[in-house]
Amino acid sequence: MHVLLAFDKFKDALDANQACDCAAAALRERHPAWTFDACPLTDGGDGFAGILTKAAGGEIVRCTATGPRGEAVETSFGIVAFAKIPSAARALLPLEKPAGRIAVVELASASGLARLKPDARDPWQTTTFGTGELLRAAAAQPGVGAILLGVGGSATNDLGLGVLAALGLEFHTAAGEKIHPPVPVRWKEIATIAGAIMPGLPPVFIACDVRNVLLGQKGAAGVYGPQKGLRPEDLRRLENESAQIALMLCGHCRQPDTLMDVPGTGAAGGTPFGLIAALNALVLPGSELVSAWLDLDTRLAAADVVVTGEGRFDDSSLTGKGPGAVVAQALAFGLPVHVFAGEVSVSHARHGLTLHPITPPGMPLATALSEAPTLLATAIRNAFQS
Repeated sequence: MHVLLAFDKFKDALDANQACDCAAAALRERHPAWTFDACPLTDGGDGFAGILTKAAGGEIVRCTATGPRGEAVETSFGIVAFAKIPSAARALLPLEKPAGRIAVVELASASGLARLKPDARDPWQTTTFGTGELLRAAAAQPGVGAILLGVGGSATNDLGLGVLAALGLEFHTAAGEKIHPPVPVRWKEIATIAGAIMPGLPPVFIACDVRNVLLGQKGAAGVYGPQKGLRPEDLRRLENESAQIALMLCGHCRQPDTLMDVPGTGAAGGTPFGLIAALNALVLPGSELVSAWLDLDTRLAAADVVVTGEGRFDDSSLTGKGPGAVVAQALAFGLPVHVFAGEVSVSHARHGLTLHPITPPGMPLATALSEAPTLLATAIRNAFQS
């Protein structure tokens, strides 16, 4: 029996690699003769750079960058030979000229929510400046002809202005004072935008499945602000100030105001908006790219059973990304699929799909998170007793 293990992260408990390792160890206890293919998944957030770089046999470059609250953080990005990327994934990177190497960067590594304790999460004060530093460092690597940026897991709602500040744009008060970094709490002071993006920056591609626009009920702050520490009473003010600074950026970059209405610009606190406006960055379908990059079709064709999961699995999980995309592909191959998740809530059963909630009823969330490795291993051993 050959098992494909394709886990995404269990947020605040296990990363995707740890979940795959935990599942493999539990299954080996029950079935020592089985073989396993560990395929950690990523949605563009935590683990994006490491997972894609490892899959393509690339190298990790370690560096120091600015964290979401201005602190120095140790982080990294990946460098991958373009020729080592599966052809289906290469086809999704519309390069105008050949690239010897691709840099893989994840916003979460420098500007992610996981970098902050709950009491430090505040979108008025957080910045993507460190992500811009990573883009600069990646662009300086020899032979890099493009940068792929995953934008999941952000702690920010700065419209990517921090990235742009690190790449050369300047934000000034009426008195000429430079505002650094341009976090939302200081947006009212910004009177002018000056400077230019550093020369020689290669094309930037953003891996993203989020389709939210920048503003409104389904915009960056309206949907994702609360998890980043935004108080309900501050939403309207942040929306208004976001609209004003977005118009100013569009004017400086000679972009139409309608850019704010483009699906995807509201991801990661508006970071795609800023990068499209100033860098002409291109948003790519993240789950499709990751699936092709990890060569999932080939790995599914070799599998007898698929074991996947994440922290929460519900109807929205089946709409096409992460474990849900794996489930859909595996069922299309006629493979049995087992999903293990901290919480399961799916309204309609699917033939060939077995769901396994790993958290006992009534267990407090804090306990479930701390005991996630044990809970996952126990659930897998119970599911595969024979």
